Amino acid sequence: MKNAINWFEIPVENLERAKKFYEAMLGAEMQLMEMPGMKSAFFPADLQNGIGGCITEAQGYEPAKTGSLIYLNGGEDLSIPLSKVESAGGKVIMSKTSIGPNGFMAHFEDTEGNKVALHSMK
Repeated sequence: MKNAINWFEIPVENLERAKKFYEAMLGAEMQLMEMPGMKSAFFPADLQNGIGGCITEAQGYEPAKTGSLIYLNGGEDLSIPLSKVESAGGKVIMSKTSIGPNGFMAHFEDTEGNKVALHSMK
């Protein structure tokens, strides 16, 4: 096994609103996909060599502030995407915090009410 995680889905109530939020925060375009009863937008990923994920709007998918916590890639310096959270409609819950030799982390609430995190080495 190369990674413990290979895919994640963040539940959303309004796919277009959430897609706009994540694209603005991460500065990356998300690819849309619809299947019967489900709409998704995919985060940029190299699925052949790494981990991928998406935001998903479907029955039974409910945003949450508790439970599993997903850490998105904060790039070279998570201060950059974190600085866009509030202007994109989210809320910073934990500002950039050192985790010693493991880099930095921060937590935010997205437009849908999910608690999500960022990680970077700077």
